[in-house]
Amino acid sequence: FQLQASGGGLVQTGGSLTLSCTTSRGTLDYYAVGWFRQAPGKEREGVACISSLGNDWYFKNSVRGRFTVSRDAAKNSASLLMTSLKPEDTAVYYCATGLRCRLPLGDWDYEYWGQGTLVTVSS
Repeated sequence: FQLQASGGGLVQTGGSLTLSCTTSRGTLDYYAVGWFRQAPGKEREGVACISSLGNDWYFKNSVRGRFTVSRDAAKNSASLLMTSLKPEDTAVYYCATGLRCRLPLGDWDYEYWGQGTLVTVSS
């Protein structure tokens, strides 16, 4: 099971980016998809997740109202729409699959991890 997060880049404060999570093998259908990030010198933290059916989601407090998660079964993908970006959102973002989407957003719930994508928010 191979995951890949993509869509990162450089954006100014207040800007938006959409990250995508895809898999080249298997299907995302049966899995919750979690989004995590790791800023330089900091531990990895959970940002958001969406349930396997796409009908439940959770967000880290600091991104609630700015980030949205979605998934597209036809495209076998999940997305993280990030708006009103702040410099503190700068990090490498990862997607991961697991059996449940719940709080707290912990990496213990996720089994497969993709390569990250770098998001840099300039001030």
